[in-house]
Amino acid sequence: MRRNKAVRVAVGCAAATSLVAVAGCASASAAMPTAATATPIKHVVVIYQENVSFDHYFGTYPNAANTDGQRFHAKPNTPQVNGLTPELLNHNPNEANPQRLGPAQALTCDQDHEYGAEQAAFDGYKMDKFVETVGAHDPGCDPRQVMDYYDGNTVTGMWNYAQNFAMSDNSYGSTFGPSTPGALNLVSGQTHGVTKEVPAPGKPFPSDETAGGTVIGDPQPYGDDCSDREQVQLSGRNIGDSLNEKGLTWGWFQGGFKPVQRGADGTAKCTVKQPDGSLLGGHPVGAALGHTGEKGWKGDYIPHHEPFQYYPQTANPHHLPPSSTAMIGQTDQANHQYDMSDFWDAVGAGHLPAVSFLKAPGYQDGHAAYSSPIDEQRFVVDTINRLQKTPEWKDTAVVVAYDDSDGWYDHQPGPLVNQSHTAQDALTAPGHCGNDPKQVMGGYQGRCGYGPRLPLLVISPYAKQNYVDHGVTDQASTIRFIEDNWGLGRLGDASFDERAGTLNGMLDFQHPSDRRLFLDPATGQPGQP
Repeated sequence: MRRNKAVRVAVGCAAATSLVAVAGCASASAAMPTAATATPIKHVVVIYQENVSFDHYFGTYPNAANTDGQRFHAKPNTPQVNGLTPELLNHNPNEANPQRLGPAQALTCDQDHEYGAEQAAFDGYKMDKFVETVGAHDPGCDPRQVMDYYDGNTVTGMWNYAQNFAMSDNSYGSTFGPSTPGALNLVSGQTHGVTKEVPAPGKPFPSDETAGGTVIGDPQPYGDDCSDREQVQLSGRNIGDSLNEKGLTWGWFQGGFKPVQRGADGTAKCTVKQPDGSLLGGHPVGAALGHTGEKGWKGDYIPHHEPFQYYPQTANPHHLPPSSTAMIGQTDQANHQYDMSDFWDAVGAGHLPAVSFLKAPGYQDGHAAYSSPIDEQRFVVDTINRLQKTPEWKDTAVVVAYDDSDGWYDHQPGPLVNQSHTAQDALTAPGHCGNDPKQVMGGYQGRCGYGPRLPLLVISPYAKQNYVDHGVTDQASTIRFIEDNWGLGRLGDASFDERAGTLNGMLDFQHPSDRRLFLDPATGQPGQP
């Protein structure tokens, strides 16, 4: 009866649409009951970062060059990964060999990572057209950089997490394409279902952001006050619907979601340009590298990185705050969409949601051209350090995953699990991803996959130690774990969760460990908590 009362109050709060807190929501019970789980994991925290291929971060793992004054030495018996072999490093089939990027080269150009261009780079699975198809050709950029990689002297924190917990070297984007498809696949396993599409002011329409009702580019969420270009809305279910139906606490927490101003009509403003050209609600590009804005500024909130905003049932278009700290994770006017600060408010109050998706502010999300691995390291390490100090750590699993490859070279193609035949496809021939028109899940075109290989780590007391999993997974594997852990069932409608591999290969539920790994956010090396 206590649980039912809490759910009824939450539903009443969900019906509110005003721009002010609803009376009564703030006093709603915060004590949601602990739901039964199939594993000892009671809390899942997904840190969802930007634009990295597996080879770009882990191609030479666990061997670092140690030529820049840093030192990274792998533990004995560290398993090898499917990475960059001497042949691939010195006699690569592409137009250039991969080159190491040291810490001084952490901030790079943004490569081309469009749906069709990425397929063309695969060149019928020969993996030899990256320079000419996805290499950055912007002024000051060398397209050969698309082949390059970091090692443990730059992505030090990530390599240390891999040394002490579990990682995969066989995980893929569910489909090809940039950030928005990756974010949607994370929460719904589905990029089809466009119901509304509004053109950007002054831009040709229709654009190439969608194909046959499927999102293949980076349109922004329809109705989000902070969207400022082409917008779309999607139908269908996402994992938030399933969590709501079970009365489970959850949220998407994104840097910069809290407005810096509101207009006279109450609409949210996520960034405001200041007289000096900087952004209120933004940070300098490459902030961790000591830049002071000479390379520009990036807004903290990036609308097309927020997947739940595309679905009307889970959107918070006016960026309303939670009605109280006690209601974070439950259903009120915020509708489970929050600022990163709300996450730590909930954690501090002892209300870590069952499922939390964390999105860094733009300057710390790792995206090439406006962020870097060193910026990203600060966010990831700070987050995991703080989580390890909580009482909930004992039954928490942190998943570190990525939305797309940015076009960065990776030598290993994934299996072709879903085909597509649109003008934008180019995997096996112009207009074709595969050769069998019947092998199209749900009949929904524009979902060619699997796409490029991406990093995936699990950090938890239940993670295997210094372990590399070789089982095939994709972005929808995270929601499959959530579904299986809380008995939610599949989303249906040809979601990739139907065929997603499991994360269980990186976990050991029989032998938990109380080990914690505290890293220095600046260096990524072990330090004091």
